[in-house]
Amino acid sequence: MSIAATVVRAEQLSKQVNAPEGQLSILNSVDLQIQQQEAVAILGASGSGKSTLLGLLAGLDNPTQGKIWLFDTEMTQLDEDRRAQLRAGRVGFVFQSFHLLPALTALENVMLPMELAGTAAAKSKATDVLAQVGLSHRLHHIPSQLSGGEQQRVALARAFAAQPDILFADEPTGNLDQQTGQRIVDLLFSLKAEHGTALILVTHDPSLAARCDRRCRLDNGQLQEVV
Repeated sequence: MSIAATVVRAEQLSKQVNAPEGQLSILNSVDLQIQQQEAVAILGASGSGKSTLLGLLAGLDNPTQGKIWLFDTEMTQLDEDRRAQLRAGRVGFVFQSFHLLPALTALENVMLPMELAGTAAAKSKATDVLAQVGLSHRLHHIPSQLSGGEQQRVALARAFAAQPDILFADEPTGNLDQQTGQRIVDLLFSLKAEHGTALILVTHDPSLAARCDRRCRLDNGQLQEVV
């Protein structure tokens, strides 16, 4: 049996920020490994540092101490532009607040990252993945003309269109009602399975976390696996 490759690895990751009351320690000596096609949930109370950890693992921010490898490349040695090049076409993002560009249609929002990455046939691929999420009839609508659930489906389509190796999802159902959120979760895991994508998911929702292969909890800056 082949051994799955490690797509993300963090060693002794710490993050401190300056606050009015002095230096605030958000993460303390965090270690984490994510394997190819694995789904890992990061749980914790509000303000525990879950989104901070996600941003560090994705190379959107720099740690105060520690090292992070993405696809066997140490990101902590790269500048912002080179980290972006490393992510291009291989990393997808889904956020609680959707992060769609308001002046672009659903189709254009999905096409844009592929066009920036130089992906061939971006329009065709974007059209296909929007059909997968049930939005063929909404291709030319801008975000303000879409419901919250439809906007999150566009965000999922955008994330999966380039068939990324890893997807970072930050509270993807946080702004949705329970029924709509459940549909988004089903769609997220269906697309994950189809594309063989690794998933790192930040959530408050235990039922969503239960869908993952592993669950880790952040508490007082420490990350512990939940058995």
